[in-house]
Amino acid sequence: MQLWIDILDSPLGLIDIVTNEDALLAIDFEDCRDRMMAILHSRFDTVTLVEKSNPLGVTEKLQRYLDGQPDALEAIPVDPGGTPFQQEVWTALTKIPLGTVVSYGDLAKTLNKPGASRAVGLANSKNPISIVIPCHRVIGSNGQLTGYAGGVDRKRWLLNHEGAQLKSSSETQMALPL
Repeated sequence: MQLWIDILDSPLGLIDIVTNEDALLAIDFEDCRDRMMAILHSRFDTVTLVEKSNPLGVTEKLQRYLDGQPDALEAIPVDPGGTPFQQEVWTALTKIPLGTVVSYGDLAKTLNKPGASRAVGLANSKNPISIVIPCHRVIGSNGQLTGYAGGVDRKRWLLNHEGAQLKSSSETQMALPL
């Protein structure tokens, strides 16, 4: 399968953006490309990435988001693939309001699966469309930042960028060391 790729230089490092002719399929940090490619290969077997500037306008919209226009990511057509449960979790992630964080347990309760916080966490970790499907808005039940494929420092930056109130003021004031 031939897919389009663009690379955005951002305050978080280089970001890979992968689309087909219809939808956004993946966004990940370039240092996580192996993970992204494994997800794409599991979906499409053979994948060829062809460079294309601003495919489907996604690069421009992501840049606008990073420049402080949080609504710029709305209405991007996405196709993350995944199992029905993963799709359910990823859809729920898109409903977490900007500037808000929820715990894995809270997200499981929202899905009427109160005992499934670990399964929700696993589905969250398999999200192929970072930032647009905002898996960074999910935190530990103790209010601490936990697991993020792109790294906790990037998660912290994204949450600060969106105005989320984190548990300790030291977390909200830390700068991303890139």
